[in-house]
Amino acid sequence: MSHYTANLRDIEFCLFDLLRREEILGKSVFKDIDRETAMGMLEEIKRLAENDLGDSLIESDRLGVQFNKETGDIKLPESFKKSYRAYMDNEWWRIDAPVEIGGTLIPASLRWAIAEMVLGSNPSIHIYASGTAFAHVAYMLGNENQKKMAKLMVDNDWGATMQLTEPDAGSDVGAARSKAVEQSDGTWHITGTKRFITSGDSDLNPNIIHYVLARPQGARPGTKGLSLFLVPKFMFDFETGELGKRNGIYVTNVEHKMGLNVSATCEMNFGEKEPAVGYLLGDVHHGIAQMFKVIEFARMMVGTKAIATLSAGYQQALSYAKVRVQGPDLTKVADKASPRVTIINHPDVRRSLMVQKSYSEGMRALLLYTASIQDEILIAKADGADERLADLVALNDLLLPIVKGYGSEKSWILLGTESLQTFGGSGFTQDWPLEQYVRDAKIDTLYEGTTAIQGLDFFFRKIIKDGGRALALLGKEIAAFAASGGELAEEKTSLAKSLEDLNTMTGAMVGFAMESQESVEEIYKTGLNTTRLLMSVGEVIIAWLLLRQAEIAIAKSVNPGRDSDFYAGKVASAKFFVRTVLPHLRAELEIVLSETGDLMEVPESAF
Repeated sequence: MSHYTANLRDIEFCLFDLLRREEILGKSVFKDIDRETAMGMLEEIKRLAENDLGDSLIESDRLGVQFNKETGDIKLPESFKKSYRAYMDNEWWRIDAPVEIGGTLIPASLRWAIAEMVLGSNPSIHIYASGTAFAHVAYMLGNENQKKMAKLMVDNDWGATMQLTEPDAGSDVGAARSKAVEQSDGTWHITGTKRFITSGDSDLNPNIIHYVLARPQGARPGTKGLSLFLVPKFMFDFETGELGKRNGIYVTNVEHKMGLNVSATCEMNFGEKEPAVGYLLGDVHHGIAQMFKVIEFARMMVGTKAIATLSAGYQQALSYAKVRVQGPDLTKVADKASPRVTIINHPDVRRSLMVQKSYSEGMRALLLYTASIQDEILIAKADGADERLADLVALNDLLLPIVKGYGSEKSWILLGTESLQTFGGSGFTQDWPLEQYVRDAKIDTLYEGTTAIQGLDFFFRKIIKDGGRALALLGKEIAAFAASGGELAEEKTSLAKSLEDLNTMTGAMVGFAMESQESVEEIYKTGLNTTRLLMSVGEVIIAWLLLRQAEIAIAKSVNPGRDSDFYAGKVASAKFFVRTVLPHLRAELEIVLSETGDLMEVPESAF
């Protein structure tokens, strides 16, 4: 067994009890999958994750990547390559490939449940293996030659990267300076430098297709002037896939990171040694819209990675707390001869464990709830239900920054302040995997848009631009549940009050934005609180999902069988979360309502 323990029981509960995914299996686009098949896939990936995949996590972190600056090539540890091959050779890549080129269509909820176990056991495997997901984009949006390229990517296990960030642009993608010049044969020559490029090179794949945003010569400034180009590491024959000469894209530096060390994060240079030949995706200049197909997948992946790591950290902390003997029971501390107890019996350790349990299980439910919306989108498209489709797409768009921003921020904080803390001084050593979990998880709050950027996107694009429609749909569903009474009536009343506070907070921030039409500085009052709103919405959704799970657990407790403790834990974690977390929303509301924007008047020299 490796460091990793998957929580398959909770995944199964989320999929089939909470989200009732069995209702969509065997029907419509998912007609070839039933519950038995889905569980078989989950059980097999659990076995793989807990053994073959997780085996190399720690060694590959210690060894890192080897970079040859002369050739621009990167080599990975043999143990990691063995784990990667176990994933690819078992053909898990098929769940991301289009059916037309050898893929297997499964519900998004099942796909991300599988991904949780891969990302929790060894996240870099999933990251390097995302070439198939990139191929999906090339197949769906590309011209006939690019569809052939997509099939070659799938058949030959070619890697892929997404290349947006530049040294002088950072998150301001529209400030990118990379240039593209069209050639007489219809190809483009790319010049420029990109930075922080994940999987920029490795010796895992015979070829890599780089998805590069660059500005065609004469195109307008800003993001809308960018186009998306497919730039191979090696040129190739579109019919046979035979590799040809080296293309003019090279790694010029590898970042020295605090974590995720086996994932090569690179600086890339185009066109310095020889022309970097690229192909315009779909023969259209819709670069940023096309790249967002990749970005949305990446943001879902980042949130899943973070949530999976918190779950892994909680499993480690829980196991340790059950065996680590230290100190007497608090009620017997005056008796110096009283027996020592395991630390799970100490009140603050127990509090810490319940914090970890409620958040890790609540955020898993958030992740799979979001994925279930993606299931419904596929079904609505197949059924031609356009009106329903619009609402589903808006709801998915609303939830993505919560999965990514809220999921990564909460996971990173809790891994350090609760999971690692459970181990005391031992957690700070490399004797336990928690120190690596903490290092590896920090990147999740940073890449694919920092938490602050997720907050801005959430408010201005997913609420204001949408006219609040998706948020209102979600709020209506939460409110109906909160008003449904039953054994959890008291907790549901608390949820209703928090939802009301959240609506007031949102209304106040919309008001700030409207006032900025008359006095532009008022927009600062919104900008100072967008992350606060994102996190507050996340808390309300988690409370709602935990209470829904608790209600199901209460109903099933009539005949619990061997699951009595599991159901008791569901009820306990929901009540704990509502009692200890939701009250903070009132304070967050008061902060928003009292916002003056004065912070923006403080001179830089005063900081």
